[in-house]
Amino acid sequence: MFEIADIFKNYGGSYFSKYSSGMLSSHIKAFDDIIKCRTPIMGGKVYFCPDCKKYEYSYHSCGNRNCPKCQNDKANLWLEKNNKLLLPVNHFMITFTLPEELRSFARSNQKLFYNLFFRCSSKSIEKLSADPKYIGGKPGLIGILHTWSRTLIFHPHVHYIVTGGGYSNEKSQWIKSRDNFLLPVKALSVIFRAKFRDELKKDAPDLFHSIPSKIWRKDWIVNSIPVGRGDKAMKYLAQYVFRIAISNSKIVSCKNEMVTFKHKESKTNRWKIMTLQAEEFIRRFLQHVLPTGFVKVRYYGVFAVKNRTLLAKIRDTFGYGHNGNKLVTKTNKPKVFKCPVCKKEMVVVIVIPRPVRRSFSEGGPSRRFNKAPPQMNDSFDKLSFNRCA
Repeated sequence: MFEIADIFKNYGGSYFSKYSSGMLSSHIKAFDDIIKCRTPIMGGKVYFCPDCKKYEYSYHSCGNRNCPKCQNDKANLWLEKNNKLLLPVNHFMITFTLPEELRSFARSNQKLFYNLFFRCSSKSIEKLSADPKYIGGKPGLIGILHTWSRTLIFHPHVHYIVTGGGYSNEKSQWIKSRDNFLLPVKALSVIFRAKFRDELKKDAPDLFHSIPSKIWRKDWIVNSIPVGRGDKAMKYLAQYVFRIAISNSKIVSCKNEMVTFKHKESKTNRWKIMTLQAEEFIRRFLQHVLPTGFVKVRYYGVFAVKNRTLLAKIRDTFGYGHNGNKLVTKTNKPKVFKCPVCKKEMVVVIVIPRPVRRSFSEGGPSRRFNKAPPQMNDSFDKLSFNRCA
């Protein structure tokens, strides 16, 4: 099976030599981490099976949020933690999409645009929700930034899981929304566009005046759909929190400076094949690596950290108490390394630390990829070093 790491190793040197001067530090780090993930350069652990006396070696993972090998366990942990926020009400998925005309500006000013995106879209939902005509209260919102299309095109949009109702301070009670309707998307679109325009003009006036004025007159896309109870909505959202632009399983081939991958066409839901030059594939992948430290999941309304006391009060009205809701979540047990021969649990007998090395920008790919773990003593000469997931 081909991996994104193979593409980076085979063609990253050429890409890096051309574009390194303009690459963000977060892009360089993602590049570096994905290449070395679960390879000898990461060091690892030696496991021993007390039953069949066999040794195994497991390489450490990189933990980068853009690495296709490192996100599965995190999604389950995140889901368990966030399920505790939920209320026993229907939820809606509201999606705001950045207009195509603004995407080149957003790509060059990511922190500014992404922060504005969250701020203005969340305020738009809260503004309409406060109107008694729709809810007349403060809802709970969990938002996730998603920047790619299925063909890796830059397509920024924010998904919100929104409670079907809100808390009214005046009435000191939870006000339920209609089952299949939350807020009018046309009104949301108009409010969102106006807020984004005004905030951008205030925060970056020079950039604002470089944007064609017609963008502020066109319709902006906002969608809203009911997604059922909170647990289903949260499970849906968890996929986006830890999903990267493309998984290794979708890479079909990597040869002759071309990368072929498969994707599902949204309209037909059928698999299609796309082939790109390796450098273009790398460019498309890296444009979805978020700036260092950027928070891609945010909480608003009654789910905001500052409102957790209020959230506990709301839970009381539903009979949930202060320690979370009644949703049953799976307990994440420590990962057990099993012997490939007898399938019994192995024990760690030695930890090999990650060796100190130069960064990608200092060493370049040809000088870094083939390093081995530190030399071990004679008693481990006959170890079977297997790369383990």
